[in-house]
Amino acid sequence: MPPEFFIRRPRSVEKRVAYLCLGSNLGDRAGTMGRAVGLIARAGLKIIGRSSLYETPPWGPVPQGPYLNLVVAVETELSARELLNLLLGVEHAFGRDRTREVRFGPRTIDIDILLFGEEAIAEPDLEIPHPRMMERAFALVPLAELAPDLKVGGARIADALARLDTGGIVKLDPQPAQD
Repeated sequence: MPPEFFIRRPRSVEKRVAYLCLGSNLGDRAGTMGRAVGLIARAGLKIIGRSSLYETPPWGPVPQGPYLNLVVAVETELSARELLNLLLGVEHAFGRDRTREVRFGPRTIDIDILLFGEEAIAEPDLEIPHPRMMERAFALVPLAELAPDLKVGGARIADALARLDTGGIVKLDPQPAQD
């Protein structure tokens, strides 16, 4: 029996494209990223785009090692809340417990919803577009690879990225295998 976060319920909702940013800086980073993308696909999200894998400097006040980041575009009929719950379940499958970790600290896997169709959501635990994505090169570099002309708040992703410091971000090849 699959865990509850994998159960798809029938609905008559339009399909939306969501952009997800994945990051990892503990353990087998590339392997974890590949397995996480595979788990997302097996959970019923249709992956319609996938950026290259990038090594990025850590962001935030906690000293830690570099991250691997990538962005996937998924097509879904889930609501934003259902998508968030599914992604939290994927993180949990890799041992992440957000209630016991240091904010902005190291992690085995982190999955953020950057964009969810054209929707804007402002709830205490769910903000879309991601409230800090336009300040973070580690998210915009892989997002710009997939959708440079996409606009957020009237600004093109490529233009927002051009204003950020991308020093230390290295594109890695090949992409991790999807399990």
